Amino acid sequence: MKLISLALALVIATVGLARADKVPTKLTWYGHAAFKIETPNGKTVLVDPWITNPTNPSGKDDVKTIKADLILVSHGHFDHVGDATDIAKRTKAKLVATFDLGNALVGQGYPKDQYGFDSGGNFGGTVTLLDGEVAITFVPAVHSSAITDAKGAVIEGGEPGGFVIAIKNGPTFYHTGDTDLFGDMANVGKFAKIDVMLACIGDHFKKTGATAKLLELKIGQPLSL
Repeated sequence: MKLISLALALVIATVGLARADKVPTKLTWYGHAAFKIETPNGKTVLVDPWITNPTNPSGKDDVKTIKADLILVSHGHFDHVGDATDIAKRTKAKLVATFDLGNALVGQGYPKDQYGFDSGGNFGGTVTLLDGEVAITFVPAVHSSAITDAKGAVIEGGEPGGFVIAIKNGPTFYHTGDTDLFGDMANVGKFAKIDVMLACIGDHFKKTGATAKLLELKIGQPLSL
């Protein structure tokens, strides 16, 4: 967890830019760990939506207009939970999170009827949502996950994690969440063909190394895949 200078690298493994003969999946970075994925059928998935983070100059406007059908939260730290609850109240987006984290976020104000057994899970499990448009697998991370409420009390947030996000007729993403490098990350690619890896590049809070082609993203500018 870091306020300003946390960077995420977009790691392109085998996916190319969108061909002219297909409807692309679009990926937009909003700074920090916040990403938007737009599916070929027009559905919107937000991951760790701290849209108003200090690196996003238009964050205060973006958070009022951004669309969402699903909101994925990797762990309980404020810089990843971010604006999830405010966006959910406006968009009615379902929360996708591990069981303990999802219940904790509902306890902190995420709309109760927008989270349940259909969108919660645990490591190794997969939920298929949006009429089959998106399949999301929960994977572990090495980090921490406690939530600090408005009064400063620390609340158990379950285990930290990441997501493998498979888009129908589109690429498969691996968002690592905040994690140290650990050996079992190598197993993710044994069970899913990862096209795009969204990997944290840390400091004293976490460290992930990656050997792959890096593609720079500009905040707020979508990339077609």
